[in-house]
Amino acid sequence: MSTKADQKIPELDFDTPALKRHRKVRAFKDRSASVGIAIGGSSVILAVLLICFYLMYEVAPLFSGASIEQKDSYAVPAAESGKSLYLTSEEQAEVGFRVAENGDMVYFKVADGSVIENVKNPLGQPTAFAVESDTSRMIAFAYADGRVLVAQQVYKTTYPEGERVITPSIEYPYGTEGIQAADFAPRHLSIRDNEDRMTLAVVGDQQAQVVRLSKDVNFITEEVELTEDSADIPFVDGTHSLLISGDQRYLYVANAAGAMSEFDIRDIDDVQLKEQIDLIDGDAQLVSMRYLLGQSSVMVADSAGRVSQWFNVRDDNNVEHLTYIRDVKHPTGLVDMAMEHRRKGFATLDDRGVVSIFNATSSRQVIDERISDGSATMISFAPRANGLLLEDGKGLHFFEVDNEHPEVSWSSIWGKVWYEGYQEPTYTWQSSAANNDFEPKYSLMPLAFGTLKAAFYAMLMAVPLAICGAIYTAYFMAPGLRRKVKPVIELMEALPTVILGFLAGLFFAPFLEENLAAAFSILVVLPLGILLFAFIWSRLPQSVRFMVPDGWQPMLLIPVVVLLGWGCVAMSPVIELSFFDGNIRGFITNDLGITFDQRNALVVGFAMGFAVIPTIFSITEDAIFSVPKALTQGSLALGATYWQTMTRVVLPTASPGIFSAIMIGMGRAVGETMIVLMATGNTPIMDFNIFEGMRTLAANLAVEVPESEVGSSHYRILFLAAFVLFAFTFVVNTIAESVRQHLRKKYGSL
Repeated sequence: MSTKADQKIPELDFDTPALKRHRKVRAFKDRSASVGIAIGGSSVILAVLLICFYLMYEVAPLFSGASIEQKDSYAVPAAESGKSLYLTSEEQAEVGFRVAENGDMVYFKVADGSVIENVKNPLGQPTAFAVESDTSRMIAFAYADGRVLVAQQVYKTTYPEGERVITPSIEYPYGTEGIQAADFAPRHLSIRDNEDRMTLAVVGDQQAQVVRLSKDVNFITEEVELTEDSADIPFVDGTHSLLISGDQRYLYVANAAGAMSEFDIRDIDDVQLKEQIDLIDGDAQLVSMRYLLGQSSVMVADSAGRVSQWFNVRDDNNVEHLTYIRDVKHPTGLVDMAMEHRRKGFATLDDRGVVSIFNATSSRQVIDERISDGSATMISFAPRANGLLLEDGKGLHFFEVDNEHPEVSWSSIWGKVWYEGYQEPTYTWQSSAANNDFEPKYSLMPLAFGTLKAAFYAMLMAVPLAICGAIYTAYFMAPGLRRKVKPVIELMEALPTVILGFLAGLFFAPFLEENLAAAFSILVVLPLGILLFAFIWSRLPQSVRFMVPDGWQPMLLIPVVVLLGWGCVAMSPVIELSFFDGNIRGFITNDLGITFDQRNALVVGFAMGFAVIPTIFSITEDAIFSVPKALTQGSLALGATYWQTMTRVVLPTASPGIFSAIMIGMGRAVGETMIVLMATGNTPIMDFNIFEGMRTLAANLAVEVPESEVGSSHYRILFLAAFVLFAFTFVVNTIAESVRQHLRKKYGSL
């Protein structure tokens, strides 16, 4: 009789054809999965890197330097007419314009210096010369008999046979006989002209006078009729420069030492000395005093190489004072200064032939290069600032300038800047305006602040509700009810944010404004009401409490919450009338001094918090529900209560997941676009006031990218904003992952 030990165990054959095929298929699947996962992960990393590199590629030109290159050199056109008083060119930098000392007006080709037309001055040799502005192309001559002749450059562009031809000419808008501005020979002249009036200021050897010509248009003949008023002003000894403000309210008269007198000329019959200012420190001499684009800022250049910016600032009594704003320094003494026609930029020229180009807003020097070996005397920008004319002892030279983004610097993006018309340095974002002499304001601080402000108020609402709801759902709620509640909350995440933003801006914001008392009372009444209901419920007989299955008690709160909310809304008019004289918004604005906008951070907090809650809730609930049951059962077996087990065992164990949920929700709030765009005033201001709106980086991109000019400073600044948003998200996620790993390591042994 054989025993079990004697029985032969059958051998298994693992090398059958079927098993070999199975192993090959499984190995192929494993390799395919590994390769697919590696390719997928690498593709994600590559996509992120490509996004980063593309953003950097678009942003990099903002901070690249400018360049200048000489293109043409030739003798000064019509040099026999005397030295140059003024140099400029037309839009395309093809035709140049030169005003000579004897009053001749010379048009020449910028490419070779050949004279196109030499227009003789109708009244002969001038004693003074002035430029109204580079953009108006208007100039004026004063003569020994006190007359002033106003001339204007005109360029007519035609395209015969498809080729551009520019034909220049001179027009005299006030006639060729001139305007009798004084009864003495002017030595200095200033002119300011607009549609309604023209103002002239003339200074002679011992006299000074202001002349105002008011314009009336004859609607029948369409002729302009001039009404002249004049007034004598105190003579400033050693007058060097005259400037009339763009609005023709003030006249600035400066002597060679930089002592300036400011006259109020609004009332031509009552001209008054407003104030006297020293523009220059030390022994330096005044070289040039000119207006920056827009005729708000006075730029003062001295022989020591300092160029200072001044503009009017109102004091506490609402009185304007010409105020020093900032300055830049050229290494050596200056001989000339030129203004850009369309930007707040200017160039300086010293006696060594070194040209420096600056931007006043950004205080940025983009070029500092020696471009002339001779004794340079004058420079001038082309209208598009893509060219520069320079005159020296050897002749006239034309340079091409590549200077695309001078108005951008790190200090202007992240620091306070004192903009024209502002009372103090501020953080301001304003990328466009209706006028051409607008000073762009590209500070990203208000946008970054608005992004964090919106995220803060959204998280302030979402985090407590989402985490507390997730704790109860995962740990205390009945399984049957949990299977219904969790999908409903997760379904909230499927709601399009554009719909939430639309509802928040169009319905919720007006409702909240009309029921502010209800909103504030709900914040107090609702928690107290829930606690009171819980206390009453705990005091009911067990027979009553046992009628509701364990874990289903939250269903009883639904009518309580609805009833309390309805009661607060119904009592809102009574509360407002009893405590705030029927106008709580007026109380906030007038009594508390807090600005109130209908679409504000409170609306965003509710709307965006509603959108973020499902994300935080779902991840937190999964993290808590995934805590091993053995841990909770062991804690309860050792005598801990449910609450002690939750706070001392479950929450620490689930803390990595909870922290991840909060950070993912934060990233969701930071990157939100449509809710912020539609539910706020979208105003880029820096105020933590919950009753004011904001503009976020994401919303700003959505609004302005479609309207920005490709390649412009505005366009690239928007890409910089996108890069900042990208970097912020990357840094926050990196920190979050580090903290999560730390928490996981700390509580992983529980």
